[in-house]
Amino acid sequence: MRIGDVAHQAGVSPRALRYYEEQGLLTSERTVAGQRVYPVSAVERVRLIQQFFTAGLASRTILQMLPCVETGTASPEVFEVLEAERTRISAAMADLAAARDALDRMIEIAHHPTPEHCPALREPAWVPYDPAAAAEPVPAMTGGAPSAAGLDGGEPTHTGAKAAAGRN
Repeated sequence: MRIGDVAHQAGVSPRALRYYEEQGLLTSERTVAGQRVYPVSAVERVRLIQQFFTAGLASRTILQMLPCVETGTASPEVFEVLEAERTRISAAMADLAAARDALDRMIEIAHHPTPEHCPALREPAWVPYDPAAAAEPVPAMTGGAPSAAGLDGGEPTHTGAKAAAGRN
C-alpha cells in the first residue's frame, strides 16, 4: 500500500506515518523510485499506535510496548512502565483539577467581589465632598516637601530636577 492509502484508511496524515517511521514505530519498503510501500497490516498497526498516543504514551514508550503486542506476552517491566505512565497522568489530572478549582474561585470573586478579596473595595476611591471639611484651613507642610500650589498660603516649593534646572 502507498503512503496516502495507509494514511487515509488509518485516519492519519502521511506526515504522521513518516514520523512513526522516524521513531521506529512503523516500517516500509521503498520502490525503485523511492516511494514508501507498506504492508496491509500497517493500517492496523497505525491504529494501535494512535491508541497508545491517545492513552498519553510517548513514542519511546510505545516502542517498548510494540514487541509485546506482536508476541502477545508482556513482561513485568512492561506493566511497571504502564503503571508509571498511569501514575504520571493521574498526577497531571490532579494538578489540572487544582488549577481549574483555583480558576473557579477567581471567577466567583470577579463576579462577586468583596473587600476581603478586592483591595479597591477596602477604601473608597474617592471621598464625597464635605463643605465643612473644605472650610477648615489646610496645615502647612514642613520638611522641604513640596506643597500643593499655594494651598498653605505660600508659594509652591520646587525640589529635585525642576529646582536644579531653574538655577542656570
